[in-house]
Amino acid sequence: MARLRTKLRRIFRIMGPGIITGAADDDPSGIATYSQTGAQFGYGQLWTAIFMLPIQTAVQEACARIGAVTGKGIAAVVREHYGRKILTLVVLLVLLANTVNIGADIGAMAAAASLIIPVKFTVWICFFTALILVLEIFTSYRVYARILKWLCLSLIAYPLTVFIVTQPWPVILRATFVPHIELSFGFLFIITGVLGTTISPYMFFWQASEETEEERAAHMTHRDKPPSVTDAFIRRMRTDNLLGMIFSEIGTWAIIVVSATVLNSHGITTIRTAAEAAQALEPLVQSFPDAGYLAKLIFAAGIIGLGLLSIPVLAGSAAYALSESFGWREGLNLKVKRAHGFYGVITIATVLGLCINFIGIDPIRALVFTAVINGLVAVPLIFLIWRIAQSRTIMGKYRSGILSNTFVLLAFLGMTGASLAMLLTFRP
Repeated sequence: MARLRTKLRRIFRIMGPGIITGAADDDPSGIATYSQTGAQFGYGQLWTAIFMLPIQTAVQEACARIGAVTGKGIAAVVREHYGRKILTLVVLLVLLANTVNIGADIGAMAAAASLIIPVKFTVWICFFTALILVLEIFTSYRVYARILKWLCLSLIAYPLTVFIVTQPWPVILRATFVPHIELSFGFLFIITGVLGTTISPYMFFWQASEETEEERAAHMTHRDKPPSVTDAFIRRMRTDNLLGMIFSEIGTWAIIVVSATVLNSHGITTIRTAAEAAQALEPLVQSFPDAGYLAKLIFAAGIIGLGLLSIPVLAGSAAYALSESFGWREGLNLKVKRAHGFYGVITIATVLGLCINFIGIDPIRALVFTAVINGLVAVPLIFLIWRIAQSRTIMGKYRSGILSNTFVLLAFLGMTGASLAMLLTFRP
């Protein structure tokens, strides 16, 4: 038992920005997109989870390595080496997408909480907004990072739900490993959305900047000098990143499976929110008595936990990107009075997200369109990340090798191809 505790502590110490980023990737907006994928196309897009794992891992590892080696976030490095014009346009689009994501996530959390404890929707959204802002603004980085790590356990909810529901395993295994393509706008639109909500620009900015936060917390940074990066730090970062991306794709795969089995097979092909997906599980699951309620409860708890994790990541990544673009002081390790702009962006983005819930925007339509915007914006950003990560001038001995270059380039080509195919099949 003592040996097991020691191993668990070692794993928990390794867990950092990578595991948090991976779990935050399956936020309520991601859950809604994956649920819609399973409801609309059944198991037809299940193979995307396997396809995305290596390219998502490579892109996020490159972002984390850039942050670790340079001691700067993605936006600061792009501004320094490629100019501000391109960066400003991308950052503004990311800020818009993140704000819509935040609003939809807050709404999904409130709706999911109402399924468990029947309190008014407006009370829940105000409660969650206030809780998230207090935690992100007024807690120290070390405490806040520890809270986010524990919230990552929420991701276990979806693999658990898979095993509560009776599954056609031979069909699922075939769909997981054998790609299925439909040359229709609807199919390609959703695929672009799945790619955009999985390989999202906000994840690029967040993980790179959080690696710099880790270095500051470990006193590895020096004034006007690159951080004192060690091979051991890079190995830990890569392990953390790989674990995070694996957990992320397991969650994605599980959500599509549950939605396809329970919703698509019963003729439900449209899901308005992530909470609606949770609610739909209760009357349709027939594995054993009360399995439906248990599945709904676990699914809803996952939405709340991952929302508490992902909304600070969305707001924080927007704040990092905007602050780095304009040279403001940034970092969760700083007090509010030393980083007004940084914390101002976090507050404004979160409050604007809250307000979206009062103006009648269709949440699933906003989410899917946001995911597609993310997919389009990610294309030029991945190209820049590919260029930076392989630069000897910027990265020194930690520049990308053949494997990293290949998979990041595949991510660029895959997302470019999906975006072009979607646009070419569009019929007004």
